[in-house]
Amino acid sequence: MRPIYARAITKEERTSLREKLKSGSGVVVRRSQIILMSADENLKAQAIAERVGYSDETVRQVIQRFNQEGFEVIYPKSKARLDDQRAFRDAARDQLKALVHQSPRTFGCESSMWTLQLLGQVSYQEGLTDRLVHPDTVGETLHQLGVDWKKAKRHIQSPDKHYKRKKNDVTG
Repeated sequence: MRPIYARAITKEERTSLREKLKSGSGVVVRRSQIILMSADENLKAQAIAERVGYSDETVRQVIQRFNQEGFEVIYPKSKARLDDQRAFRDAARDQLKALVHQSPRTFGCESSMWTLQLLGQVSYQEGLTDRLVHPDTVGETLHQLGVDWKKAKRHIQSPDKHYKRKKNDVTG
């Protein structure tokens, strides 16, 4: 494999790299060391790797990225995903909120009380989600929507056809 070296660095870059050697971030310190050793001492990747405790492939990648992208390579990039990871999209969230206020029996469930697991299953069956979601995801989504889960799960409806009449006779 052909040796790779850091490009010539300016005085400003050298000063900044030396300042970064005192950084609280180990990644910034090591990357600064790699670039300085390559540019100032003209060391090969394997020799640098032995001194900083990285693999020689990692050292090559840092040097190559420095040559292509510049000084900003010493800062670690975010590993956060940029795509939408929500199980419930905006329209589905509204439908979930409406779903909670209906009886589970409307959707062919035997229970008259919602559980987070049951809501997840019905959401999947109704096409609100692409996959079966964990009950915690359903609960967190309801929390974000401002739905009080304790009130929502108490939607009781008897399968008895005369339930409303009997209930009104007893309670008045």
